[in-house]
Amino acid sequence: MYITITAQKTGDNYTQSVSDFVAYLEKENEGKEWEDRELFFDQYEETITPREVISEIDGNTTKLKKNEPKFYSITVNPSRWELKHLNNHPEELKKYIRELMKSYAESFNREIDGRKVTVNDIKYYAKIEHQRTYKGSDKAIRENAPYRAKIARLTNEIQKIKRGEIKGSLKKKQQQIIRLQKEAPHQLDGKMIEQGMLKEGSQTHIHIIVSRKDITNRHSLSPGSKYKASETELNGKIVKRGFNRDEFYKGSEQVFDRLFNYKRNYVETYGARKTFIKHPEKYFAQIMGLPLSEKETAFKLLNKSGVQIPVLNIPTNQAQLAYKLFKKLKMSIEKGINSGSIQI
Repeated sequence: MYITITAQKTGDNYTQSVSDFVAYLEKENEGKEWEDRELFFDQYEETITPREVISEIDGNTTKLKKNEPKFYSITVNPSRWELKHLNNHPEELKKYIRELMKSYAESFNREIDGRKVTVNDIKYYAKIEHQRTYKGSDKAIRENAPYRAKIARLTNEIQKIKRGEIKGSLKKKQQQIIRLQKEAPHQLDGKMIEQGMLKEGSQTHIHIIVSRKDITNRHSLSPGSKYKASETELNGKIVKRGFNRDEFYKGSEQVFDRLFNYKRNYVETYGARKTFIKHPEKYFAQIMGLPLSEKETAFKLLNKSGVQIPVLNIPTNQAQLAYKLFKKLKMSIEKGINSGSIQI
């Protein structure tokens, strides 16, 4: 499970209306009949229109300044294994999101009218998407860029030859283009991957739009708070503040595992990802210390994620592992995590 929380911005300024973001989330519905569309939903309602979402989020911003976010975007990316466990079932995903948002509310160190924040205080709207397209920041696009640049130059030369501005062989230029398209390192269905192409495999994910203000439009609830849990004095009163992201991310896994009886491997956990980033040697030692069946599963998951691990030749001694394979595995796993292929 890979989850991100971001405050929507346009350049250096926070977006004043959610309308553009809602329009972006409607792209998969274009050209579809009403009954075939994925609609927004919240904790209790199933068929919420884009217009309602815009009206409710934009109308829930009392006393927020221009330099404060009006809403947050939570993106929930289940891994391929989690989606397979659910058979990619949309109703199960909705069930999960509703339980996840309870965990979100519980992660606030805040009180409203003397009680803990609950999901009923949160104004949010969620939507399931089934497709992703390649963006300019994706590894495949970046590594195909030199080939694309050469093809663009050749295409320009072909046009100049046709206009009589330069001399040359059209056939030869076209053959060079075909060769470059085949030589590009990243291909999909026999074609060079380009920006805007649909990504392969299951790409189901969920976008959640969360209002900065609570459902009464009186209290500010920011998951972007730099405080995990603390207290401060405001107008002579002690006020609790903070949002615990670690608790929320860990809770997201626990909710999924509990709801769907999912047996999560160590390499799929948020804790493992944090350990890898801060103490990679402990990450590898932890894998080697797993029971045999779990260790084999861990290596299979890493290999299927594109991490090249010589499974049969891995030394059993942890010191040997850290010494002989540390640098190689670290580089390989880091690439996988950075590209989002290991979703934990």
